[in-house]
Amino acid sequence: MDLDEAFLYIGEFGCCQKRLTAFLTLLQVYVACQSMLIVLVGAVPEYLIDNEDISASKEEYTKHLHDTNNFTSIVSEWHLIKNEAYKVNLASSLFFAGLLIGNILFGPLSDKLGRRPVYLSGLFFDITFGYCTALAPSYEVFAVSRFFVGIMNGGMALVSFVLTQEYVGKSYWALTGSLTNLIFAVGIAFYALLGFYIRNWRTLAFVANSPGIFFFLLSFLLPESPRWLYSHGYTTEAEGVLQSMAVGNGVERPVVKLKSCPGTSSKSAHSVFDLVKYGVLRWRTILLMYIWYVCSLVYYGLTLNAGELKGNLYLNVALYGLVEVPAFPLCLYFIEKSWSGRRKATAGFLGFAGFACIFTIFLPETNGDLLNPTVLALFGKLSVSAAFNVVYIYTSELYPTVVSIQGATCGRVLQCSCVLLIKRHGVIKVI
Repeated sequence: MDLDEAFLYIGEFGCCQKRLTAFLTLLQVYVACQSMLIVLVGAVPEYLIDNEDISASKEEYTKHLHDTNNFTSIVSEWHLIKNEAYKVNLASSLFFAGLLIGNILFGPLSDKLGRRPVYLSGLFFDITFGYCTALAPSYEVFAVSRFFVGIMNGGMALVSFVLTQEYVGKSYWALTGSLTNLIFAVGIAFYALLGFYIRNWRTLAFVANSPGIFFFLLSFLLPESPRWLYSHGYTTEAEGVLQSMAVGNGVERPVVKLKSCPGTSSKSAHSVFDLVKYGVLRWRTILLMYIWYVCSLVYYGLTLNAGELKGNLYLNVALYGLVEVPAFPLCLYFIEKSWSGRRKATAGFLGFAGFACIFTIFLPETNGDLLNPTVLALFGKLSVSAAFNVVYIYTSELYPTVVSIQGATCGRVLQCSCVLLIKRHGVIKVI
């Protein structure tokens, strides 16, 4: 039998795969906390200067500066105001620059060395550098640690997403992909809740990083991807993983015997260049890169802007996470309908997100309670989150297994590049 037939035999989404998928999707809570850390840790508190005629030097501002908030941040600790204010955005940009590098490095590495060892290594160093962030004695150490957290967090998250797809049958790729993005949104709200109760930025960074230890220890129970093993010629090992899954799914006396994967050996190599080597894949890649870029621009533009809105900081961050939750059932409904599917669903959600964001320009901020720029921006966030959900799934389905992670890598690289553009040019001022 081939691999897809084997999944039908052992169960495409049995008890064993549900446990594995639940674990990897819950990991997104940790990923979200690291991704959104700077929104609260780098928040600018309200402050008073008791002498407006002082010189512009940092030392003089420090002497006459008084915080009026009940929370601390890197701004209040290292006085990152006036001429030093750019350092907050710099730290955020370094994180996303690391995310870009991590996605470039971890994709090919996981193809060559296997999903499991690369994922475990990334998670271990993610936790290590996360604690360096919380204990940083200076801004310079903080910024460098955020860069390395970005490398590990981005690469590890990419490989964990691919694992959620490769542990299950094709019929459930949409479900597992959507669950991953849903839990990421819940993770944003969870981080806002942590920030509401933990007002010291070092304690917040420490607590937000600590769940990683739990996930790291349990990750040793994860098997290697049977799809990676099979596509690289490790047929016997793939059969062993599938039989273990069959036992976990309650299949009695499972016997899994796979055919040799045609045209593939354990020494075969695939790279990102495979995405443009063939005409069909080349056009798919170009179109998907543009779609990923658009999704990232709107999604992160709205998400990172949550800390800049008026009102309660923690409520704003939580709302910008929770508003994504309805995107999950919407995605599952539309992408499984024959009259909609992946392509039309992506176009429709992107269209709604675009119109919502454009109309925010023409509405005054005091335009009532139901129709104002903030409400429209939240609707745009919901729509673009739904589009992002579909694009994640669509990308993995449009490529063969041997280059699927390269396609996801390419999209994630565009995602990180777009966030760097946002941070560099201030595009997040959309409302």
